[in-house]
Amino acid sequence: MHSPHPDSEAALENSTIDLFSQLQWQTANCYHETFGTNSTLGRETRDEVVLIPKLQSALQNLNPDLPTEPIKLAIEELTRDRSTLSLANANAEIYQLLKDGVKVSFKNDEGEEQAETVKVIDWNHPENNNFFLASQFWITGEIYTRRTDLIGFVNGLPLVFIELKAHHQRLEIAYKNNLTDYKQTIPQLFWYNAFIILSNGIKSRIGSLTAKWEHYSEWKKINSEGEEGIISLDTIIRGTCEPTKLLDLIENFIFFYAAKGSLVKIVAKNHQYLGVNEAVTAVEEIKTNQGKLGVFWHTQGSGKSYSMVFFSQKVLRKFYGNWTFVIITDREDLDEQIYKNFAYAGAVTEIEKNVRAKSGEHLKQLLTVKG
Repeated sequence: MHSPHPDSEAALENSTIDLFSQLQWQTANCYHETFGTNSTLGRETRDEVVLIPKLQSALQNLNPDLPTEPIKLAIEELTRDRSTLSLANANAEIYQLLKDGVKVSFKNDEGEEQAETVKVIDWNHPENNNFFLASQFWITGEIYTRRTDLIGFVNGLPLVFIELKAHHQRLEIAYKNNLTDYKQTIPQLFWYNAFIILSNGIKSRIGSLTAKWEHYSEWKKINSEGEEGIISLDTIIRGTCEPTKLLDLIENFIFFYAAKGSLVKIVAKNHQYLGVNEAVTAVEEIKTNQGKLGVFWHTQGSGKSYSMVFFSQKVLRKFYGNWTFVIITDREDLDEQIYKNFAYAGAVTEIEKNVRAKSGEHLKQLLTVKG
């Protein structure tokens, strides 16, 4: 078998698969996948996008005290048809199940109705999850069949979508031609998607299901703002798909909000991910820092309000305590927007009039009540 040309898409795909292997992902070329009885991955047909055997095994491992019935019900909820919803709404619905678990109700051995929450992903211990990269993965929609380049599955759920192009092709083609087509022809794949990576090996960008091309961004640094920025596929994969970073990015750096009647999904940009995690580290060391967290500086238009949400929701999920966040703005419309962003992310649950201070004195009253 001849090796692909170094500048070809096949060569780029092979090197990317090797990189995922280095990051401890299981990998498989699924071009010749079989279906039905004794199928390669447990799929009955090509229209299935969830790898049920991997999902079932993961749920059993993560919920060892639960009987078979709630596991079965959780799988049914995760895989049920959501074609009547918009892609964004279906995606948001499943995202909440990933973060908070699947709530199920069933009759126990005594015939009593019992409620349980089935954990889908172990966010705190990456080693307890299954990471599987499928290349050349066939999917059938209502009419057409498509073969995707790379899909990253976590516990059998297709959370990462990667579209590759040869070096000489413009990266924008991956978005305008391939991704746009896939969202129309095999939408069920994107019900589960956490984020999308597009690359031609030289340029690489990351974005969300709802992002327009101009909002896809580069990922130049892996661990800190101090390191030299390198625009490459290697950097974006190591920075977002290494298991610990992947789970952190999915759990704490995604949120949805409504705009002009439709749902918008936000995935953190590189500087937000690194900066917020620096601030979270400062929270961990807050006693040593004498209560000071430092300064997280943004340029104009770089997503300050989003960073506030990412920081708040990570603190709420990762630290015990009754936390209070005080946001100071210089514009009424910005204040309204930030409240809505926090509400959509679940970082604030009270109605707007109960948390938006009208003056310094009113703020003191709110903080007194909170305390």
